[in-house]
Amino acid sequence: MKTHTIYGKENIEEGALDQFYEALDQPHTVKAALMPDAHLGYTLPIGCAIATEGYIFPSYVGYDIGCGMSAMKFDCSGKTRMPLEATYDRIKQRIPVGFKYNDRDQNIGPLLEEISSTDELKSRFLDNGLRQVGTLGGGNHFIELGYDEDDYLWVVIHSGSRGLGHKTAGRYMRMASPDGKCREGHYGLDVTSKEGMDYIKDMNFCLEFAYENRFLMMKKIRSILGDPDVLTTINRHHNHAELVDGLWVHRKGATHADEGLMGVIPGNMRDGSFVVRGKGNSDSLSSSSHGAGRVLGRKKAKKTLDIKEFSDTMDGIVANVSEDTLDESPMAYKDIFEVMELQKDLVDVVTHIKPILNVKG
Repeated sequence: MKTHTIYGKENIEEGALDQFYEALDQPHTVKAALMPDAHLGYTLPIGCAIATEGYIFPSYVGYDIGCGMSAMKFDCSGKTRMPLEATYDRIKQRIPVGFKYNDRDQNIGPLLEEISSTDELKSRFLDNGLRQVGTLGGGNHFIELGYDEDDYLWVVIHSGSRGLGHKTAGRYMRMASPDGKCREGHYGLDVTSKEGMDYIKDMNFCLEFAYENRFLMMKKIRSILGDPDVLTTINRHHNHAELVDGLWVHRKGATHADEGLMGVIPGNMRDGSFVVRGKGNSDSLSSSSHGAGRVLGRKKAKKTLDIKEFSDTMDGIVANVSEDTLDESPMAYKDIFEVMELQKDLVDVVTHIKPILNVKG
């Protein structure tokens, strides 16, 4: 019997609910859960966890394979008056954002030797992957500095597998599609087929790439801050698929929340991020929200939101507050405090990080 759970149904738009129920109705779906930050996505709503049997779905993981969060707590004060403007500039100088990438290969250790991949992905990785690693990307990807209730400094990063993951996802979506084109739809790959096994192999490579991507950025920022001692490190994906008890659990914009597992749930540029500990709730497929969730699409946000209100609400935070980032303003997102309240049975809040600096692509 198929089962499903929806958290915060009253806050989820009708279109996202329609996508969810359509996915639940697919023959290979066994169980699904919709998180309180859910909104319309590509094939699946973003903020969804879905378990399938015998098949894996590239579109359920999405284009940014391994997109996720990293956070590091340092043994120093977050409220100390560091030169925030200068720190912002140094981060932008050291870490490429948007479509930019490094001007030379980065040293990330034995990635190729430890993680297998298909020859095509390995060739793509050798072509420019080592220049893409350690880069932020654009959209809602960000680097943030902030402090917690005990005044410890944190750095929080949201990023993924960059162009490497995007091209890999597109390749397997075309394989799964009935006409060889990338298109929305519930098109899966048999996990016993060559194509299915190759996707799993390449997905795992991209997951490791995304992990290393965030780690390298964190390493650079720690250097900018003067190499303070590290007290806590978290690095977690929220776009991935894993085999659990014979089922493929896909998380598309959902934070892995096994019992005791630490994670990071960001809110917006003004309200910061929450460090959480998972409760391993089976009803949610051991998942939680991956953020606040959008309430306005990017185009609508840029047309309807007010730049002065955006500027006023960001008072005291060093960030790019402009027409270019209006679609990332706090008003474009759901209330993160309400979202956290709706998932108290999924995660425990460990700490709340209040931002003092935000870098976006």
